[in-house]
Amino acid sequence: MFARSAFMLAFQFAMAAAAVSVAPAVSQANDRAIIVLDASGSMWGQIEGRTKIEIARDTLSDVLTTLPDTLDLGLIAYGHREKGSCTDIEEIVAPGAGTRADIAAAVKSLNPKGKTPIADSVKIAAESLRYTEEKATVIVVTDGIETCNADPCALASELEKLGVEFTAHVIGFGLTEDEGKQVACLAENTGGRYLQASNAEELAGALTQTVVAEPAPQPEPAPAPAPVALEKNLAFTAVLGEGGPALDGDGKWEIFPVTGDTPSTDALDHGYDTAWRTKVPAGRYLVRVSKDMAMAETMVEARQDELVERELVLDAGWLTVAVVPDEAAEIDDSARFDIEASGKQDGGYGQGRFLVPAGDVTVKARLGQAKAEESFAIAAGESLDKRIVAGIGVLAVEAVYSENGPAVEDSGYRVDVLSGKMSLDGKREGIDGGYGPGNQFKLSPGDYIVRLRLGGASVEQPVSVKQGEMSAVTVNLNAGVLNVKAPGAYRIEILPAKADLQGRRKAIEGAYAEELQITLPPGDYLAVAIMSGDSDAEKKQAQASVTAAERAEIVIQ
Repeated sequence: MFARSAFMLAFQFAMAAAAVSVAPAVSQANDRAIIVLDASGSMWGQIEGRTKIEIARDTLSDVLTTLPDTLDLGLIAYGHREKGSCTDIEEIVAPGAGTRADIAAAVKSLNPKGKTPIADSVKIAAESLRYTEEKATVIVVTDGIETCNADPCALASELEKLGVEFTAHVIGFGLTEDEGKQVACLAENTGGRYLQASNAEELAGALTQTVVAEPAPQPEPAPAPAPVALEKNLAFTAVLGEGGPALDGDGKWEIFPVTGDTPSTDALDHGYDTAWRTKVPAGRYLVRVSKDMAMAETMVEARQDELVERELVLDAGWLTVAVVPDEAAEIDDSARFDIEASGKQDGGYGQGRFLVPAGDVTVKARLGQAKAEESFAIAAGESLDKRIVAGIGVLAVEAVYSENGPAVEDSGYRVDVLSGKMSLDGKREGIDGGYGPGNQFKLSPGDYIVRLRLGGASVEQPVSVKQGEMSAVTVNLNAGVLNVKAPGAYRIEILPAKADLQGRRKAIEGAYAEELQITLPPGDYLAVAIMSGDSDAEKKQAQASVTAAERAEIVIQ
């Protein structure tokens, strides 16, 4: 629930920025905005036990009901229909009034699977909003950086230059700080806001004062002149271990008032830097610095007229993780890795750099259907590079209609990769699958069965996959195509030419149409045309023969 609430705060802030200029006026046109939602495969990653796409679905449903009627809203999603495609961008709901329910329903049906074409998605959204003619606002919700060889920063500058009043707001959902910097320019170059949410707790804390803080009280009458106080009365630095080195990335600093021995749950102030200075009233405080998976705290007594300086020891080291298919291969950005250290968890895709607590560390990696795990120790102040080898081979599957025959180019055929061994009950485990030509599967080395199905034809073929190698297999579907036309028919059915022992024939395929086309194994068949929907409808039939790699056409008169 906390992850959902935190994400909801971030989204409400961005939507508020989109709608902030909507004020009561006579005959004023509605402001228009489009949500660009990341539905790439990484949205199946988890925050606090829930997938990012689940959090996005629930949060959007709640937030949409709170938006003003004076904001026309639309929805664009990317990466939800195809794997590996940089053109999988769809305007699902055009911007308009009364679109809230349509957007909520559309988001619930998204199935993340593809890449992250942020720049092209924002450009499509801007053009849909006619940004060169009217005010336009785009709200990008992404858990990854651009993966399609585009430059979001340059695009933002171009849109800002050509647009009448174009603004982009970006919510980085689960991004690291380095990743956030790569997408923040979309907002910065258009006068928008970037909100980074490395985790739910950080997001909620960062937004508290700017989004939900209560208005400051009216100032009291000016007191009598007092001695000039220090501009900053607290100064903090952080080191990875006793004696250094210093923290070389922006940490999150927070300061909590202490009453008795109990710190407040609400931070009085916070900031992001390698070192931090602040000004607080005299009193006792808990100071905390956190970075990725590491954290350090100290108690401090603040005074109005004295600078208090402290060094916090994070007792942590830098871990750089990269996941590769094989020793000699390049980093695979689709690989997922998860880090566990001192009861804390973090992770990412492909590669990443994290500050982790000193001690025992476990990294688990997953690439396609292959898994790898490595445990080791890291010392305070150490910088450690870990290259995790997933140990996979790639199986590429194509299909032909006959031995040395034409390729099967029908995108509707189904490819399933099954386990090479049967279970005790004679079943095979499904490992992976896909549709159409060009399928490639990342698999652990071993033996598998490839099953290919199209229409009424089905074939299985054993294959072997070796680590670090591409195994290319061409499956012979051993089938041809039968096309049946029956002018005026209510329904067409395809049956075996020969009846079973009980004299019955079970329909192989059927369609309520005047034409039916189906892929079938070689052999003889009976095509039946049912001329009406009545129980005693006239039936016409014709014999048909199918030959592998050939097309047969018949007309039932």
